[in-house]
Amino acid sequence: MTAAPTTPDAGRVPDPSRAPDAHRAPHPGRPSGTGRGAPAPAAPPDAGPASGTRPGSAGPADAASAADSGPGSAGPADAASTADSGSGSGGLAARSGGPLLLGVRHHGPGSARGVRAALEAVRPDVVLVEGPAEADALVALAADPDMRPPVALLAHAVDDPGRAAFWPMAAFSPEWVAIRWALDHGAAVRFVDLPAAHTLAAADPTWTDEEDEVSGSGLRIDPVAELARAAGYEDAERWWEDVVELRADGDPTAPFTALAEAMGALRETYGHGGHPRDLVREAHMRLKLRAARKEFGDSVAVVCGAWHVPALTRRTTVAADKALLKGLPRAKAELTWVPWTHRRLARRSGYGAGIDAPGWYAHLFAAPDRPVERWMTKVAGLLRAEDHPVSSAHVIEAVRLAETLAALRGRPRPGLDETTDAVRAVLCEGSDVPLDLVRDRLVVGDVLGEVPAAAPAVPLQRDLARRQRTLRLKPEAQERELGLDLRKDTDGERSRLLHRLRLLGVPWGEPAAGRSGTGTFRETWRLRWEPELHVRVAEAGVWGTTVEAAATARAESRALAATALGDITALAEQCLLAGLTDALPVVMRALADRAALDTDVAHLAQALPALARALRYGDVRGTGTAALGEVAAGLAERICVGLPPACAALDTDAAAQMRDRLDAVHTAIGLLADRPEGEHRSGRPGDPGDPEGPHGPERPDGPDRPERANGLDDPDGPDRLGDPDRPRSPDGLLHRWVCVLRVLAGRERIPGVLRGRAARLLVDEGWVGGDEAGLLMSRALSPGVPPGDAAGWIDGFVGGASGGGLLLVHDERLLGLVDAWLTSVPAGAFADVLPLLRRTFSGYEQGVRRTLGELVARGPAHGRAAAYDTFPPGFAPTPDPARADAVLPLLHLILGTLGTEAPA
Repeated sequence: MTAAPTTPDAGRVPDPSRAPDAHRAPHPGRPSGTGRGAPAPAAPPDAGPASGTRPGSAGPADAASAADSGPGSAGPADAASTADSGSGSGGLAARSGGPLLLGVRHHGPGSARGVRAALEAVRPDVVLVEGPAEADALVALAADPDMRPPVALLAHAVDDPGRAAFWPMAAFSPEWVAIRWALDHGAAVRFVDLPAAHTLAAADPTWTDEEDEVSGSGLRIDPVAELARAAGYEDAERWWEDVVELRADGDPTAPFTALAEAMGALRETYGHGGHPRDLVREAHMRLKLRAARKEFGDSVAVVCGAWHVPALTRRTTVAADKALLKGLPRAKAELTWVPWTHRRLARRSGYGAGIDAPGWYAHLFAAPDRPVERWMTKVAGLLRAEDHPVSSAHVIEAVRLAETLAALRGRPRPGLDETTDAVRAVLCEGSDVPLDLVRDRLVVGDVLGEVPAAAPAVPLQRDLARRQRTLRLKPEAQERELGLDLRKDTDGERSRLLHRLRLLGVPWGEPAAGRSGTGTFRETWRLRWEPELHVRVAEAGVWGTTVEAAATARAESRALAATALGDITALAEQCLLAGLTDALPVVMRALADRAALDTDVAHLAQALPALARALRYGDVRGTGTAALGEVAAGLAERICVGLPPACAALDTDAAAQMRDRLDAVHTAIGLLADRPEGEHRSGRPGDPGDPEGPHGPERPDGPDRPERANGLDDPDGPDRLGDPDRPRSPDGLLHRWVCVLRVLAGRERIPGVLRGRAARLLVDEGWVGGDEAGLLMSRALSPGVPPGDAAGWIDGFVGGASGGGLLLVHDERLLGLVDAWLTSVPAGAFADVLPLLRRTFSGYEQGVRRTLGELVARGPAHGRAAAYDTFPPGFAPTPDPARADAVLPLLHLILGTLGTEAPA
């Protein structure tokens, strides 16, 4: 068995060892990287290597024939000094002169059945299993009723938990079957592979195979692929299924002898097959085998990769084997059991563990009889649950088709290819859409193993498990969506736990867009537990023994190390979402210090939205945010002062970035203005009931009026912007922001896209009237303005993402201005502005574009006294009483007042 290493920086950690294909999986004897985040070198599984054939030795073709011959084939060569094997009936090595050597393919159900049958027949006193030698102390946990595969042995370096390796086992893994048989029958179990202390030390440059990528015996090889090629198969998986997995008759132990002979021929031909470290691992296995024979005699069984069997029968001395192990680097390691998933065993999920279809293999191993019929029944049940019409007749016909395809293709029984083709043709009616569901749910599957509470774990892992039980958040391999109502205590605690884990780098849940809009009382999460998260939890254990304490320490450390203002504001938001009140003072001090030193308006604008969101969510969660509010208000004031100069003389790309920041700051200031001294009000001027809004009863005419404060309302000045009845903006922060937007909208040195966007924000909030908006547009689109700048103004004002299309639909005057400007663009400049205009208008919805086309085709309206039939339905300048009265009968019916006279 081989290790599946991981690194803390890898989202999905490759499993180098369990794969039967050398070109698909890294080497089994060490972690996939030579250090933190290092790439995994290619390597073979425990099956075999390749190169030229030496005179006088058996070649791969002969080996393949032996492997395909079934019962009665010759056994491995004798080797008296280490292990003796003979040949017996049924291909099972005789017990007369040596231990029982069972060469397997990891995660192979055929090998697992053979191992179980061989152990039942021989009943050894000790079973030696390929795996890290330190795991002997954990083997008894495999008999715990709460241990349910798939599981994995996890080893990590004590001083660097992110450097870790896995040894996965499924219910159909030969190693797991051997362990369970030994525990159930009172036999001893020992792991014989190289200790994890050496495997985790692979970061040492002296402990690597990199320089041996091309060795004297040729490139690294895949032994199963070599045997398949010698037998005339192009697909190694298909050959393995035909020879081992689909054999329904004969002795299940027969392939062991044939594979031992085949691997012996390959080892004679290719040596270590491009993997010199295998020689070190095999030396350790031979030492363990000698020790077991010394204690138990020949009543010993060894379950290891078939590639290693010839090495265990080699004539070597104890001194030679110890010499190979001398001086190996070591790292202090800790081991435990962790849950694993079928998806992590599948190569198709991006994790090279050796098998394409763990769900199919689990079915083959568990099915007592008629595996094809039982499989088709499972598929039918899944499709019916998804509302696909599948009948018993479909199942019968699919079984017949699979058997027919197997016969036509010369296979002993229907394999995965035949069953998949039959499912597609019959149950899925030729569609790949339901077939993808079958592949995902059944062929691969989302089975998540379980380990008992007695398994060793870092204190942080135990606290997380306790919180999961308390909050009824069970880790699941299948992704699911979780909606939380933060007004409920349990949901609030769940939200804080998930946010704390994200801060610790344990992304069990990812926030998702909620279905109920942008309300602050609800959160939506997508949850999915991955096995590598156990490594992340172990790595985060250096910050504390509980989730809250670890997250607090991690937040404080990040606050002290952060150099960018945006990073600190984002951290402050995370702390509020996670309820880390103890970390907030440190974060706030760092935020205040950084904000005082940062003079870049772009940085300030990038930081403010996170603070505004933090204040908003802090109110919902009952978290004190007074200090945060002071910092946010200070940032907003500095932005108001510095934004107009920062927007001047920007190029196209910088103006586009500043436009996004302008939108974000506008939203943030709206949130901040919504919180005056803890009193919740709309914050948007003009809302009914707001005495300070634009429709309020009073209208000041003094110097505090924002238009006058910026000189934009000077009747004699060039920047006169509209009628005298223009509404005023409220006092305070929102008052100053309106002033800034007016400056941006009227200053010629500012790029058109920013002037247009500022004008649009003023229009959307009701801070300028329709006449004033028309005046702004007419200025921006006047003949003296360069066409490119005018096109940018249009993009900022009515850009597709901002809903500007509806503004043009409802205000034909603005549409007429755009139309008139567009027709006046010189022919030479039209080609330059066309791409920008196409981008602007292509963002509109199809219905909006169609309505705009109808309005433009009809031409401008001459006067406002036109008949209603000259306007598209619903877009007349005044209400149509006849159309409004048409809805009254329906309203009376709904209200139950039908037959009564409508109120005047």
